[in-house]
Amino acid sequence: MRIIAEIGVNWNGDFNLLKEMMIEAKSAGCDYVKLQAFTKDMTKEHPESERLAKTSVSKENIQKIDQLANEVCIEWFCTPMFPEAVDFLDPYVKRFKIRELDGRPLLENKTTPLFEKLKKTNKEIIISTVKVPSDIKYHGLKNLKWLYCVPKYPCDLKDFDFTEIKKFDGFSNHSNEIIVPITAAVLGANILEIHITSDKNKDFFDNNVSFDYSELKEIVRMIRLAEKIKK
Repeated sequence: MRIIAEIGVNWNGDFNLLKEMMIEAKSAGCDYVKLQAFTKDMTKEHPESERLAKTSVSKENIQKIDQLANEVCIEWFCTPMFPEAVDFLDPYVKRFKIRELDGRPLLENKTTPLFEKLKKTNKEIIISTVKVPSDIKYHGLKNLKWLYCVPKYPCDLKDFDFTEIKKFDGFSNHSNEIIVPITAAVLGANILEIHITSDKNKDFFDNNVSFDYSELKEIVRMIRLAEKIKK
């Protein structure tokens, strides 16, 4: 089981907070932390567009982010939301994550400029999807991993259907109940992505789908225990 701590936009562009979150993810037993790369234009409709824009990985802050991850000794990677982001991410990351919205064309046997960029990297591509991937023409893409994901923030328990979870490589969580990612892991998910926050009482952007440090540690502890049970 590979566990991804999704820091995403919950670090507010604060490098001290980012390092703290990396340390906590490492301490909890996560394998990776993940961030996001988007353009400022993508945030212009958000009421706090300026603050949100500071959380994106960019050409200007990527070296600092990589330096912090190296200091903490945890691998980091990123969700590129526009094709050009792949260019500046590629020298620093070993894999990429694609959000559900950007993965939809591939499920329809269509490629996009983003996927054409990713194809040239020859790196692992982890894709969130609500549909079971089947009969897909990969357009030359290799090493794809599919995570079952319900694109709703937050999800109710009734929104999930784990009956076919084993047809996916893993699960990307948007629930605030710890039982959901634990259940996905027990039922066969091999990759787990969970959002984290430093403080649920503050106004971090994704707090409604995020777990705090104590919850993260408990989730990872339970999953690691479950791994020891023969199936």
